[in-house]
Amino acid sequence: MNRKQLGNSHLSVTPIGLGLAALGRPGYINLGHGDDLNYNHDVTAMEAQAHSVLDSAWDAGIRYFDAARSYGKAEEFLHSWLVKRGITEKACTIGSKWGYTYTADWQVNLPKGQKHEVKEHSLPVLQRQIIESRALLGGHLDLYQIHSTSLDSGVLACEAVLLELARLRNTGLSIGFSVSGTQQADTIRRAFEIEFDGVLLFSAVQATWNLLEQSVTSALREAHEIGIGVIVKESLANGRLTSRNDSPEFQRKMALLQAQAETQNVTVDSMALAAVINQPFVDVVLSGATCVDHLKSNLKALKIKWNDSLAEMLGALVEPADSYWQIRSQLAWN
Repeated sequence: MNRKQLGNSHLSVTPIGLGLAALGRPGYINLGHGDDLNYNHDVTAMEAQAHSVLDSAWDAGIRYFDAARSYGKAEEFLHSWLVKRGITEKACTIGSKWGYTYTADWQVNLPKGQKHEVKEHSLPVLQRQIIESRALLGGHLDLYQIHSTSLDSGVLACEAVLLELARLRNTGLSIGFSVSGTQQADTIRRAFEIEFDGVLLFSAVQATWNLLEQSVTSALREAHEIGIGVIVKESLANGRLTSRNDSPEFQRKMALLQAQAETQNVTVDSMALAAVINQPFVDVVLSGATCVDHLKSNLKALKIKWNDSLAEMLGALVEPADSYWQIRSQLAWN
């Protein structure tokens, strides 16, 4: 994989990156996550599995890695892998996020009312979490993102937080933000308005875009046009765009996706990833693979011969944004 510039930033990325949301903690909402871990939540075992996927990603040419403070021990696993492999700061690009605190205490099934992670976009949380991230990732940390930025959280109107992010940017750290939910596009466009010293504060946006959820397309195109790098997450819709999705309501769409995948001799996940890679406004799409076999399957997306006819046929999969996010909210932690 060739590295390319991430928007107008000084950072470089590969077309596929590796996200550690499902590798750093025993519980996540991806379909079959527990199976991927063999229900072995021993920290040492999970670190070894994370390292094996990271090794496979590195050997395949992946040079962008994405973590977050709330991904359990993702930053710790990434740190120990970087040390073990002797990977230098300039050899890859690493992004992480602040704004959520991991509260599951390494458990999967939590008591009613207890959350796996708690969101708070305040200055004290930013100040605490940047110290925590840097303690683990040091100079390898290139991009620091507001995690699940929303208009409701008020973070894009909080002068104290924005000033601190601008200060961090002036030290050489690139600043980004991720978005989720039905207001992704509105949030992205609000971020376009934030400048310091005549320069946009944000170098990158990370958004959900896939064959089912495309409501943010125009906003991401606008971001790309003004030089903000575009990172796409949840390209497989948390497993709904894989063979693990056996929902009766989805079988008509699954049949269409499988038929197109068979014409290219690939799996449905690689076909879904190829749809993202071939969007002209996308700089890097994250694989959320939790095991080596799934990563290798994802990587086959690079070999798919994409064309307008294929894109048009797969366009039938798109869901209304409200429906998509409602279904996502009902996915079980496992």
